[in-house]
Amino acid sequence: MITVHPKLTDSRLGNVGARAIHAGFITYRTRFKEITRRAETRFKKRDWHGMQADAGERLDLYPTVVDRIETEIRRLLGDRLSDRLVWASLKAVYSSLLDNHEDWELAETFFNSVTRRIFATIGVDPQIEFVSTDFETPPTPATSKAYRSYGGGGTLVDLIRDVLADCPLRDDFQDVRRDVGLAAAAVEAHISGLGPAAVVERVDTAENVFYRGKGAYIIGRLHNGALMVPLVMALLNTPDGIVIDSVLLEEDDVSVLFSFARSYFHVEVDRPYDLIRFLKTIIPKKRVAELYISTGFNKHGKTELYRDFLHHLTVCQNDRFEIARGQRGMVMIVFNMPNDDLVFKLIRDRFDTPKKTTRQEVMEKYDLVFKHDRAGRLVDAQAFEQLKFNACSFSPPLLEELQRHTPHTVRSNEDHVIIDHAYVERRVIPLDLYLQEADEAAARRAVIDFGHAIKDLAVSNIFPGDLLLKNFGVTRHGRVVFYDYDELCLLTSCNFRKLPRAARDENELAAEPWFYIDENDVFPEEFRNFLGLPRGLRDVFMAHHSDLLDVDFWRRAQDAIKAGELPFIFPYPRRRQLQKLKNSGHAEQDLGP
Repeated sequence: MITVHPKLTDSRLGNVGARAIHAGFITYRTRFKEITRRAETRFKKRDWHGMQADAGERLDLYPTVVDRIETEIRRLLGDRLSDRLVWASLKAVYSSLLDNHEDWELAETFFNSVTRRIFATIGVDPQIEFVSTDFETPPTPATSKAYRSYGGGGTLVDLIRDVLADCPLRDDFQDVRRDVGLAAAAVEAHISGLGPAAVVERVDTAENVFYRGKGAYIIGRLHNGALMVPLVMALLNTPDGIVIDSVLLEEDDVSVLFSFARSYFHVEVDRPYDLIRFLKTIIPKKRVAELYISTGFNKHGKTELYRDFLHHLTVCQNDRFEIARGQRGMVMIVFNMPNDDLVFKLIRDRFDTPKKTTRQEVMEKYDLVFKHDRAGRLVDAQAFEQLKFNACSFSPPLLEELQRHTPHTVRSNEDHVIIDHAYVERRVIPLDLYLQEADEAAARRAVIDFGHAIKDLAVSNIFPGDLLLKNFGVTRHGRVVFYDYDELCLLTSCNFRKLPRAARDENELAAEPWFYIDENDVFPEEFRNFLGLPRGLRDVFMAHHSDLLDVDFWRRAQDAIKAGELPFIFPYPRRRQLQKLKNSGHAEQDLGP
């Protein structure tokens, strides 16, 4: 522990404080890498519960370390804690310590996390935080590439074999020769469809394997002259050994793999900057912010997200915040800029009847989603505090809505709007609107996927609470996701019951139920009354998902969760599978112990 003399100069205080924060960042990154490194062993041993525990431990790591550093800085600076001259010196010294860092961008964000704890900065303050990076180009040259390259004029089989030869999982494959052949055939079929002269000249793959849940992924790209094609080999560890379950060669499929509705990957990387830019060449439509978030650097992803938004405000000066499309929420006010793909969600000061929840409970639900396996169905929400915008960026109807319903969260005057707390998510089309506007085929697909979304959440121990269409949305890839969390709960906390026979007959129209209903009671038979689907689409839903109205479905899901079963929700279309694996429905549940 460092002891500081009370009469030290500003520069000396800045030096000591900077080194303390820097030491905290080193502690964080060292521990982060240790947890991430376990993923390979977890996957080899099929230790899925250990993988799940690691994911939770890694999410808790950042706030834990920042808490400790905040306490240390308060002790070190004492009555000079809020002295901005000290902090300006501290920031300058800290920046100089990053000259030899390969993860300088993460270090800058870590510094910002500490300063915002101390100052509760409204908006941004470039004097004491890194609003933009101090380094226009990386401060250190890369000592190695973020990827490996394979070429030399061999066959596709040779290329795939060479890639797998460098894979740390190679010795645990069930039948590597078979899988190399299957993967090469899939690539050949795809490439031949690009034209008669198409040929793979080179393959690049990320230096390390990506792990998440029960899956492992070799991420790369194929080169054919100026043409670049994604290449992702999805690996599963079955009881009989590791197999290549799928080869993804479409940008959309890889984008879904890195979806904002998925949990974060565990991948070892010393220099994230280069890895993110490698991934950007494979899925160029993904924001840099989303790629940082999906690889586990969610705090820096928030930094990049905010920088993106500041850039949008600068470039699109006529774009203004408006109330988002869709039905008004009883708990949240949702708004966005029409030309941006983000939405902002603010908790209302008071909730309309019949909502009985509290602000704290709503925030706890969002925290639950952040730490839970999102199964490709729960939209990731990033929490922001003390946001400051020009008042002219808000439409008059939205300003009126905020002033009326969120006066404890939003402060405004003629010049600025300050938001104390907001959740920022990727924008999706509310499912009810989508079904009104989509053609018949697209609407049918969405309704079928709506049922799959409910089932994926169920086997992941999540019950949405409200199954209303307005609480679900459709992504640009046509996937149905859930984004309204105020009624969400763990599936195991629900008591699924059958309706008493009389309740289905003459008493079902009574103003009040004549039988006792506990707070956690759920009657699946009633779901048909709340879905809000027009008759034709309701028939489609029932043809594929009538089991959702059966108590037995929900109780079986609860029993599986209580037995410790962990599902594998495929993050790619089942039609992409190279070989059939034993499965039990849409959510794969027999790959685990």
